Amino acid sequence: MQLSHESQIEEAAIQRKVSFLMKSKAIGFLAEKLVLIPLGSTFLFNGFLASGSNPKNIVFHIQSYQSVS
Repeated sequence: MQLSHESQIEEAAIQRKVSFLMKSKAIGFLAEKLVLIPLGSTFLFNGFLASGSNPKNIVFHIQSYQSVS
């Protein structure tokens, strides 16, 4: 799956927009639950980053998530 992030942060007294897409994966029961979530939903994900054999291809491994209202 692919996660999308968008936020704003102040740096050097300037508002900067941050946005990116990140390859992500979940395994087992967690993956089965995630496929039921409608696209475009907003969640907070917890996990870790790993690169495998190619350090240019970082993947976010999802370990848990919660709805953001």
